[in-house]
Amino acid sequence: MSASLPVLCLADLVRSGRGGALPQAFSLDSAGVLRMESWLRVLPGRRYVGRGIWQDATGAGRQVLAKLLVGKKAARQFAREKNGALLLSAQGLSAPELLAAEYTAGDGGWLLFEFLENARAPGAEDFDAAICAVARLHARGLWQEDLHPDNLLMRDGRLYFVDGGGIRAQTPGTALSPRRALDNLGMFCAQWPIGMEAGLSGFLAAYRAENPASGAQMDCTALQKAVTRQRQARLRDWLKKITRECSGFHIRRKGAFGFCVTRRDIEEVIAPILENPDVCIATGQLCKDGGTATVARVEASGRTFIVKRYNIKDFRHALRRFWRRSRAWRAWREGNRLLALGIPTARPLALIERRWLWFSGVAYLVMEYLPGEDILHRLQTGDMTARRAEIAAVWDLFADLVRARLSHGDMKGNNLIWQEGRWALIDLDAMRAHRHDLTFARAHRRDCGRFLRNWPPDSPLSHHFFELTPG
Repeated sequence: MSASLPVLCLADLVRSGRGGALPQAFSLDSAGVLRMESWLRVLPGRRYVGRGIWQDATGAGRQVLAKLLVGKKAARQFAREKNGALLLSAQGLSAPELLAAEYTAGDGGWLLFEFLENARAPGAEDFDAAICAVARLHARGLWQEDLHPDNLLMRDGRLYFVDGGGIRAQTPGTALSPRRALDNLGMFCAQWPIGMEAGLSGFLAAYRAENPASGAQMDCTALQKAVTRQRQARLRDWLKKITRECSGFHIRRKGAFGFCVTRRDIEEVIAPILENPDVCIATGQLCKDGGTATVARVEASGRTFIVKRYNIKDFRHALRRFWRRSRAWRAWREGNRLLALGIPTARPLALIERRWLWFSGVAYLVMEYLPGEDILHRLQTGDMTARRAEIAAVWDLFADLVRARLSHGDMKGNNLIWQEGRWALIDLDAMRAHRHDLTFARAHRRDCGRFLRNWPPDSPLSHHFFELTPG
């Protein structure tokens, strides 16, 4: 299988950065050879997870999920991964089978798991099932330190725990203490779309049915507080990552005269835009050409994107913007905030800033293109019976913004785009997250007032949406 490839040892990964080009063959000593086909998650110099073909000593080949651990912390990580997998198995919980594992001092450790073909991440429709799976985990005395939907996989109606390294035990076989269970359940619920919080009482009932020992002492108010606390903490951590080098983002340029950050998964596709955004705007389809912003629809690698340039009008405008964060940076941050909260928006793909001695100049934001209708065109008939779903989705959007304590700042109709049964918010330059009730109430009232002005005061839609306005 790997005759045409040089056979590497795990220590070679430390020098490879993000893992290098694939396929690659790794020696597993007496366990055979592993041919890595694709990387799924990489922490350079520490952890490499991917799909591969394991050829054991008998010569038989099998598809596996491989976790390769190197670096100074490899021994501890290997022990955690192996112990977690054994704990899940011993308690009869669904998890990929651990097929083989070994650690060698000075080289690193590897673990090979059953590969779950045709498995997928759980979606919103699987939330009840996911809550029940977490309840069963807690009922067996286990919890997961970083419990989130990506650590579960759904296959054939069954949920599997896939991150043994985060599994911890209180007393295996005995239900977790209510406090520990509440914190862990709050962590899990905090990572689903913020609109799911409306159903917390039902989810808590499902949890109690599977784990009455821990769930009997929980109440919905305590769970809501745990969810809010965990969501705020995770959001703070996430917003720190979006402007630094990490597994999800790549810093292409950083210095006194420029800054550029992109999402790793799209960087190669939008490379032509990143190299010369002005040319792409000039040759693209112009959507807006104002004094402070120019927006164009741009083609790259056979796909469509939106590029927004934040202009500097004149010297006075330059002086006002000189000391502040660029509007592109604010839109980049708020777009990523909305995505983390599960509120639809155009996915921000790259931020480019031109600077002079670190001070703000012209900036660019590259976003995915949303092809749907805006709310003015979608609801232009004013027939509330025919547009019942769209109207209900407006209420859902405003409810999500209230839960997140966010104000948009410019709720005109063409900033709400219909996408797969929900309204997506765009043009986030003025969006703001509020800490205080008073400032949020004022900003929310302004948002509602601007939204109502999209229709004549005597129109049916204006009367219907008037109830959105607080007070």
